[in-house]
Order: sequence, then structure tokens, then C-alpha cells
Amino acid sequence: MPSQKAFSSGSTLPPLEAGTLRIYSMRLCPFAERTRLVLAHKNIPNEEVNINLTKKPEWFMEEINPLGKVPALQKDDKIIYESGVCSDYLDQVYPGNKLTPDDPYQQAKDRILVEHFGQVTTQYYKLLLGKPDGYSAAAETLNKLLLEFDKELQKRGHFFGGEKPQMVDYMIWPWFERFPAMEQLVNQTFLTDGSKTNLAAYVNRMSDIPAVQKCRLPVDNHLKFYQSVKNGAADYDVGLE
Repeated sequence: MPSQKAFSSGSTLPPLEAGTLRIYSMRLCPFAERTRLVLAHKNIPNEEVNINLTKKPEWFMEEINPLGKVPALQKDDKIIYESGVCSDYLDQVYPGNKLTPDDPYQQAKDRILVEHFGQVTTQYYKLLLGKPDGYSAAAETLNKLLLEFDKELQKRGHFFGGEKPQMVDYMIWPWFERFPAMEQLVNQTFLTDGSKTNLAAYVNRMSDIPAVQKCRLPVDNHLKFYQSVKNGAADYDVGLE
């Protein structure tokens, strides 16, 4: 089993045993966590190889994903990448504990919601990594977007997938996990300011889900990672000291 520490340039591709499903990941990456959540939810045996996204291994670019992004999945000679693609693929190939609704219309609505959530992540990163003169506008836009999601959740039930977590929940959860770290760094409150009671309850419910408990990292790890990114030297091995 490969080490949890991130492989970087100059490293050697760890051998993959025949029939083993491997995810190329980065422990603190929300996109990679999407697929790790699906793996955990469906109890799919796998091994994880973490990648240093600043100093990417040559073999990762040449043999696994020429785009240099995580997650990527490999089993024998089959390799796929992109978080949504990987997650949907797993739900089809491993049909137990199905995460995608059977109704095509509901599938479409869920995918639209995930696409819409991209606006949330845009403002999230503007606050987290942008220049201070843009904080006010980003915070205002983010707050409005979260209020929209709060209303949408009220229509859908306890989770965005209804009465239990579905693919849509695992596609957006990683950023909710990271909100406490972002809020501390920018000294603002979004999810627990009293105006988004549905989302606040949602975060508590999701925190009790076994797949989330298996994949999540402590807030302090996210804080240290974000601080390392802001300092210009991302530490991909935070928490492994």
C-alpha cells in the first residue's frame, strides 16, 4: 500500500497490483474528496496514491492524467479522470448503494444544482485567496448564493438528495466541510450566522454520515493547508507529521 504522503516530481510510479482499484488523489482537495466519498459510501475496496499538485510526478502527467488534475481512477489498463466522471462511473460499475436517482428529470435537476454550486465555490475562493479589496463583493455574493441553497434545501428535504444523501450531496459537501476554515481565515461567518438554518442543520446531518466521517479532515488541517497555499508553499502532507 503506497504511503499517504504526496508523490512529487522525481518519484517513481508505485506498482499497481492486478485487479486493484486505485484513486489518484490529494488529501486536502475537495474535488478528489467527491470521489473518495463515493468510494466510502459504496464500500468499494481501493488504494489511494496522493499527488503533489505543485510538483507533479512526471509519470502522473505522462501515464495517468495529462491535465495533471485529481482525482483519477485506475484499474488494470482502464484510466479515467475528472471528479464528476469518476463518481458517476463508480455508481454505474458498482451499483450497490446507488447514489443517482432513476428519474432522468431528477438527475438533470441535481446536475443543474451542482453546476450552480460552482458559483458558490468561485466566491469562496475569491474570499479565501483573492485580494482584500474584493472581499466585500465576494462576501455579499456568497451570502446571497447560500441563501438560495438554503431555500432549495427546504424544498428537497433533509438532504439535497431528499431523505438520504445522494450523489448531489457528495458533489457539494467537500466545500461545506471547509467552510469553518475559510470563515476563520477571513474572519466572517456565513453558515452559522442565523440566516441559513436549513444549511446549518444540513451540515450537522452530513457530519453524521459514515462516508463523511471516514473522508473528512480536521478543521485545523484545512486551516494549515490554506495558510500554506497563501504563503506560496502548499503543504500537501498537512496532518501527517
